[in-house]
Amino acid sequence: MSKVEFKKAVEQEEARLRILHPTPDDIPGCISVFDDYLACSVIRNQVKSLYRYGRRSNCDAKFEEFKFCLTLKVMHPEEQREAWIRRRAEWWAKRRVEKSSEDVWDLREQPLPNFPKPITAELMRESGFGIETITPDLS
Repeated sequence: MSKVEFKKAVEQEEARLRILHPTPDDIPGCISVFDDYLACSVIRNQVKSLYRYGRRSNCDAKFEEFKFCLTLKVMHPEEQREAWIRRRAEWWAKRRVEKSSEDVWDLREQPLPNFPKPITAELMRESGFGIETITPDLS
């Protein structure tokens, strides 16, 4: 990951988040962030994670998010929004730029030629669904 790619991704994410969260009231409050942490920590989710992955789920990131939210309380609401947007933009940019387990497919720049194939009578006959198969016998 190059610094230039990361900085560009952060700028793009900041612009997107500023549109999604136009006012300080649009950013999540500390109670909802704490609720996310508690939801991660409850026994049900821990058992589910243990069953699926063989280990307990790690809720450290959610707790760090809660602590970050508490540090925002001493700031002006607009400063809170900017700090929150910056942090979320860096998180999203990191996910975009770094490798992921979801990087299985290559992104296509152009659609495949002749896809999807136009449905023709010949294609219908080849597939066994000729016109005579589709239209009911009304005699």
